[in-house]
Amino acid sequence: MGDTSPNKSASPNWSDSSSGSSLEPTIHSPVPARQQLPSRKSSGTVIEPRDSSAVGPIELQVGPDDAGSMSPRRTSEDIQTLSKEAREELQRHAKALQESLINLFNRIEAVKEEHDKLDSHNKFLQKYIGDLMSTSRITSSSSRNKK
Repeated sequence: MGDTSPNKSASPNWSDSSSGSSLEPTIHSPVPARQQLPSRKSSGTVIEPRDSSAVGPIELQVGPDDAGSMSPRRTSEDIQTLSKEAREELQRHAKALQESLINLFNRIEAVKEEHDKLDSHNKFLQKYIGDLMSTSRITSSSSRNKK
């Protein structure tokens, strides 16, 4: 049969590509076995019959360290005071917005009046320039006729 010495392996190590003539087989160490997990019992499903005493309304137990018991509670007077303050703040804000809107409207009206004034002056100047051009044509044509 064949030589089964520990130095020979079924597949040679080809990872060293720099020396192509060297074919030294490598010995692979055995893979360590994985530890077995301890066996556990199945938790299964937790089903209680309807008429069982364990089934019933869930009651919350509130202790002195519970966050809900430590939060401040507001009375109806506190809520009314807060809502009154909020309403007053909204009214002040609405009045400020109304005043700024009135100021904006007045500014628009002033700009509109200024525009109309400038537009009428522009039309007057255009008519004046047109009249000057026509009189200059008349005078230039009459002076040519005299020569």
